[in-house]
Amino acid sequence: MKFLYYIYQLFIVLPIVLVLTILTALTTIIGSLLGSKSFWGYYPGMLWSRAVCLVCLLPVKVYGKENIQKGQSYVIIPNHQSIIDTFLIYGFIGIRFKWMIKKEIEKVPFVGFACKMCGHIFIDRASRKDAAGGMTAAKNALVNGMSVTIFPEGTRTKDGSLGRFKKGAFALAEELHLPLLPVTINGARNVMPKGRWFLQCHKMSITIHQPIHPKGMPQDDAQTRGEHMTASIAESAAAIESALIK
Repeated sequence: MKFLYYIYQLFIVLPIVLVLTILTALTTIIGSLLGSKSFWGYYPGMLWSRAVCLVCLLPVKVYGKENIQKGQSYVIIPNHQSIIDTFLIYGFIGIRFKWMIKKEIEKVPFVGFACKMCGHIFIDRASRKDAAGGMTAAKNALVNGMSVTIFPEGTRTKDGSLGRFKKGAFALAEELHLPLLPVTINGARNVMPKGRWFLQCHKMSITIHQPIHPKGMPQDDAQTRGEHMTASIAESAAAIESALIK
């Protein structure tokens, strides 16, 4: 069965996904030029992600959608297991958001330009100045119910365990007094572990946890805000790990 699935991926999935990706990118670019970047930056990508999972025969279950308040902006913080995580968050979380993504994505044909046109945020993780500019762009994007998604681990883990969280997402939430929305991804690593290019057929799920609201106030001093941020990191990690299948 595995061999047949590999053949299916090579001769059916790959051509379909390439065509879908190009069409989605072109739709996003044209829509963003002529209309709302908020709309065209989310819905074509959402449909593309769902279609890719469907074509790849990958079942997805979503838990905890009742924890999302309509019209509220969030700093969405999922764990990061695989490149497949992008399709899960984009396709199934159900709220509009901007990605905060590594600058290398900008070089991907069609996809990079589409992301740029619709307002997703590129950051160079090696440059503090660029990272600061990315945080400013994220602040500007978080209006009218728009959210932002940041992988707090920064990169995929090799064994699926939860890596150490970087502070960027939590500093943004504290500064703008916005709730964090922890999300647990399961199964994506089984589908495509880091370093692999062929998919394995496996069930996937995302669990949306209850929001973690800011613990301080915008006028708090730096030390107090740092303490609140440390507490939010610990609480977010505990929430994500509570639903993580090891």
